[in-house]
Amino acid sequence: MIKGSTAEKTLCYHCGDDCLTQAYVVDEKHFCCQGCKSVYSVLSASKLSNYYTYNNYPGTNRKQTDKRFDYLSDPEILAKLVDYADDKVAIVTLYIPQIHCSSCLWLLEQLHNLNPAIYHSRVDFLKKTLHLKFDVEKISLQKVVELLFDIGYEPLISLQDVIKEQKKPARDGLVKKIAVAGFCFGNVMLLSFPEYFGISVSEQSFKHFFGLINLVFTLPVVFYSGREYFVSAWHNLRNHVLNIDFPLALGIAVLFVRTAFEVFSHTGAGFADTLCGLVFFLLIGKFVQRKTYHHISFERDYRSFFPVAVQVLEEDKEKPVPLAKLKTGQRIVIRNNEIIPADAILLKGDGLIDFSFVTGESVLVNKTLGEIVYAGGRQAGRTIELEVVKSVSQSYLTQLWNNEAFTRRHNNRTQIFSEKVSKYFTIVLLAIAVTSLVFWLPFDYRRGLAAFTAVLIVACPCALALSTPFTMSAALSIFDRNFFYLKNTRIVEQMAAVDTIAMDKTGTITISEDSNVKVHGDLTDREKQLIYTACSNSIHPLSRMICKYLGNLKKLPVATYAEVPGKGIFATIDGHDLMIGNGALLFGFDSKNESVSCVHVAIDKKHVGYFSFYHEYREGIKEIALLASSYRLYLLSGDQDHEKENLVKFFATPGDMRFNQSPQNKLDFIRKLQDDGQTVMMIGDGLNDSGALKQSNLGVAITDNVNNFSPGCDAILDGRSFRKIPSFLRFSKNTVRVIHCSFGISLTYNVIGLTYAVTGNLSPLIAAILMPLSTVTIISFTTLATHFAAKKCNLL
Repeated sequence: MIKGSTAEKTLCYHCGDDCLTQAYVVDEKHFCCQGCKSVYSVLSASKLSNYYTYNNYPGTNRKQTDKRFDYLSDPEILAKLVDYADDKVAIVTLYIPQIHCSSCLWLLEQLHNLNPAIYHSRVDFLKKTLHLKFDVEKISLQKVVELLFDIGYEPLISLQDVIKEQKKPARDGLVKKIAVAGFCFGNVMLLSFPEYFGISVSEQSFKHFFGLINLVFTLPVVFYSGREYFVSAWHNLRNHVLNIDFPLALGIAVLFVRTAFEVFSHTGAGFADTLCGLVFFLLIGKFVQRKTYHHISFERDYRSFFPVAVQVLEEDKEKPVPLAKLKTGQRIVIRNNEIIPADAILLKGDGLIDFSFVTGESVLVNKTLGEIVYAGGRQAGRTIELEVVKSVSQSYLTQLWNNEAFTRRHNNRTQIFSEKVSKYFTIVLLAIAVTSLVFWLPFDYRRGLAAFTAVLIVACPCALALSTPFTMSAALSIFDRNFFYLKNTRIVEQMAAVDTIAMDKTGTITISEDSNVKVHGDLTDREKQLIYTACSNSIHPLSRMICKYLGNLKKLPVATYAEVPGKGIFATIDGHDLMIGNGALLFGFDSKNESVSCVHVAIDKKHVGYFSFYHEYREGIKEIALLASSYRLYLLSGDQDHEKENLVKFFATPGDMRFNQSPQNKLDFIRKLQDDGQTVMMIGDGLNDSGALKQSNLGVAITDNVNNFSPGCDAILDGRSFRKIPSFLRFSKNTVRVIHCSFGISLTYNVIGLTYAVTGNLSPLIAAILMPLSTVTIISFTTLATHFAAKKCNLL
């Protein structure tokens, strides 16, 4: 059967244009040109013909046959376009204006079936971007673009790098849909006033006329403004998912059908005003929600997720510069374990880069002088110097933070409240509607049908659909304002569910700026210079304290460098072998007699002395200790227990303080707590704690002007806001309570409306009042209550 054929003309099976010739026919399907025929052939050969089941004529016209993409083989142009590339894989983000429907999304995420050299593809529907990872040995970027062209999705590529510069979302007609729904809503309300206040006998002839006009006004509201709710509900049902869009679409459909029935049968005025108002307020809510999320996204881009600064070389001196102010051409210093924030060229040092942040694979990549190093790589050796060749793309770094490699947790994520409620709400709603129908059917089938439709009309979950997004958007903005950056809105509810808090010690509850350092041993100037050179390559808090204590010494050539979490530094510097770190693990020293934290040093296998540290605890540690009344507190430290007596005042139960913990020990302990049914928040510095952060239900990386957080964490906490942790925990619980209250308010409206609906006597006036009133109430309540909760927790 020819798709879209008529007696007069034949439409192209792919794009829907008129077929002016019968020359292009495949499988009894007609096409307007060779291009559309080729696309169908490619899809059919790859067993992707389901592309045509999602929408009528989903493709774009392919009459253009010019495939001159040779410029994509130019190395200079490639360097400007790719996000990451090595000898095996490349990652690129392409802007594709043709993305317009669910068929586009489905097809573009099936590219690996078209060509196995494409590992995965992910679409951002709002931004119309395609994120691709492919095998450079088997397919080039030029071939990828040609493949996209062949299936009707030619990327828009410019030398201005439009993909990474674009900030605004693609236009999807939301404002036009709101304008249409608002125009129709206003006119329907105006024409409905005579019905509300009564029409005299002499004017009864106008009643049916007004009803017909109102019905006409509902057509663009349902089939244009409200179309996406039906599309979403249908696709979710196809995937056996029952979400909030289903009752919304069902409510819109029932409102329209009942309005049409009453108008044509002259049995009533229908619910045109309620229908137009429902769609209008839903779209207004979506518009406000989108604006809120885009505002938050903008704040995150320029207030720096990737904490807080990077070291820039100016006149041979290091100076911290905020990431947002990092410019092309500046020379940056990246130490061991630090993340490279922008594409840069390696100028000094041996690059040993861990690109697992980008690719999900932890294979170290060697980079030599003059090579480009892509943003998101983490240096795994000694300090390197690079020159920035692209401005920092925070949105790209945020994308890396949400990399699929770090979102697959061990089933330790909390299901959010709206997910739990939406399914049951829909089931209960349908049960009440069917029960009302069955109850009235033996007595009065008309009243039974009226009750059935009235239940679906009144209980339409407009308020439920808006409560969680509005509340969480406001909450996320407040957290950002207090230098607490969460990966997404789900983290708020995960924080509210926490009942156990585990913390690292060094760099987490202690600070280095005001700490006292003492050196034990007669170190020569040469030995100090060797130690300074080794420690300057590390971002561990104790290494930075040693560098600060020794002063700004001249660095020596580093031949080899390795840093083992939990143990220390192994390096060969200017012909000397150095071991710096944990005395018990590296040298077998008995540390029981040590009353403070110590870092031991051996040069050429000879122990030359050690540094002792008298820690200053962060402001707010006393307030966090008070959380013991509501939470179970644990200390997980890789250090010895020589500060145990000082910490007893913060951790009352000695068994809750665990020392000599390796990174694996910390992870195993977190897992054990979870096996015992506890919901754990881990707070660490992102260095030795990356495994524990990822394993925990909520991983929080704390930072002080160094780039040391883990991609496995859920949130980044600026050290200045450490004292606010109790407030954050209270606010997260209050935020969830606001959501629960908003659901309660919405439920109250539904119960009131249902008392009318089940009787079959719901009037259009009652429906017209309840629907917008509940929506306005929920939006106002969630916004005001969230800000009130923030003020109560001293976050505003």
